[in-house]
Amino acid sequence: MTVAVAHHDSPEGHAALRAGIDLARRLGGDLAVLHVLDDDLTGDVEAARRDAGERVGRALEGIGDEVRHTVHIVAAGGDIAQALIDLTTEADAEMLIIGARRRSPVGKLLMGSVVQRVVLDSPVPVLVVKP
Repeated sequence: MTVAVAHHDSPEGHAALRAGIDLARRLGGDLAVLHVLDDDLTGDVEAARRDAGERVGRALEGIGDEVRHTVHIVAAGGDIAQALIDLTTEADAEMLIIGARRRSPVGKLLMGSVVQRVVLDSPVPVLVVKP
């Protein structure tokens, strides 16, 4: 079983990564770490990709060889939720774990919710965790 984790350098992203590592370890499965680059990139996209790869690498320190993992980094192309769904499919994952923070109903209405879109549109089960 491959468990996909939406990584972001935030408390929510770190909580999702911890949950994904734990689940992959318990199931004896693989971990696919999905990182979507921000759309407001100015400058070198490859430098941003390398930087994101280094941050993911630091977050993965200490998991050892007992959990096989891959890292997938892409630019959002304006739609973070769709990029995560596409990466989940590309990684052939059977589950997606994503971190979320509490938002008011008005905040969701005005700004939308990446997590909500992923939960509704994902082709695989989604586990939402909080820090």
